[in-house]
Amino acid sequence: MAIREILKLPDERLKQVSTPVERFDADLLLAIADLEETRQAGPAAVGIAAPQVGWFARVVIVDVSTKKGVPNHGHLILVNPEIEHWEGFDMGREGCLSVPDYTGNVIRATRIRLTACTPLGEPLAFEMEGFEARAVQHELDHLDGMLFIDRVVSRRTDLFQRKVYAGKGRSSSGGKPDRKSQGDAGGA
Repeated sequence: MAIREILKLPDERLKQVSTPVERFDADLLLAIADLEETRQAGPAAVGIAAPQVGWFARVVIVDVSTKKGVPNHGHLILVNPEIEHWEGFDMGREGCLSVPDYTGNVIRATRIRLTACTPLGEPLAFEMEGFEARAVQHELDHLDGMLFIDRVVSRRTDLFQRKVYAGKGRSSSGGKPDRKSQGDAGGA
């Protein structure tokens, strides 16, 4: 197992759409093990998507079980996940390993119904709500080449500079990301 480098904004590869997994084999299991080790090495990361490490397969890992009082399904490895149904909407603060210097307010569905496969290709289905549903939606966005900053309503009022992680420095921009570094991201 290996900790892989996290792609960070403005890396254009983060906008790449991932392809479905077709082979459920030992190579997939090894790549997932690397992805999990990378997630655990990150600062309080509850999720990670394969594209964040330059692997453009439809694979995400989510584990919100460490958050007290949050309904959840434990540690999830989701291969080829798809949201089948969503309902309700709520704004909440999000952060991302690929956007380490900022957090932002993002509107997400409060409840989702999701289908996926295990790393062995077995079908899965979940109904999720609250923080777990938000975390899964955030990670699935990565599979479609989107970041949370693409979903903030206004960069002026809903994007915030993050506190510095221990051992990490701030970005050289010193403030809100400039348009040049954001590519085609929406918002104010």
